[in-house]
Amino acid sequence: MPITTAIFDAFGTLLQIKEGTRPYRKIFQLGIEQGRRPEATDAEVLMSAPMDLREAADFFGIRVEPSVMDQLEAGLHEELASIEAYPDGLAAVTALQATGIKVVVCSNLAKPYASAIKRLYPTLDGYAFSFAIGAIKPSKKIYNRATQLVRALPHEAWMVGDSKRCDCDGPTALGIRGFYLNRQGDGGYRTLHTFADELLRSRD
Repeated sequence: MPITTAIFDAFGTLLQIKEGTRPYRKIFQLGIEQGRRPEATDAEVLMSAPMDLREAADFFGIRVEPSVMDQLEAGLHEELASIEAYPDGLAAVTALQATGIKVVVCSNLAKPYASAIKRLYPTLDGYAFSFAIGAIKPSKKIYNRATQLVRALPHEAWMVGDSKRCDCDGPTALGIRGFYLNRQGDGGYRTLHTFADELLRSRD
């Protein structure tokens, strides 16, 4: 079957955060100090709804003083500004799109981080963000949405990312070929150049 679509994970795959300030984690820490017990589903809930910092604090019932919220939002802006694209990610996307391959990003993330992806990869053919879809990887719902965005069937798509569970096993269960990216070189692809080259060779 012809491969028409490449699906990429975002952070750790296409992008990296250089200066992490972890504003959402700090909000949850404030909740602990206020007596709120963390739930195992907190991260999933956060990434499954379009919430900014203030909305997240309200949703989880965590009180944040205005001056502290201002500091957290400033930290978030610093973190977003520090995000950079991996050079091999930019090169892989360019090479694939030049041959007509549709490129989609599929990512678990909180709403504010989407702006960095669109800033650094503005030409992608689709953006499957967990907060917009209401489901996180490895839910089949998010992979389905990624293929639907470009009218591809699962078996026409390859996916790559730095999580075996979310970027290999999850999509494979739906019929998408999943590949592991390990930039340290211990199994899987070491660079996205190799992934893109192999996908293109598979079309010949």
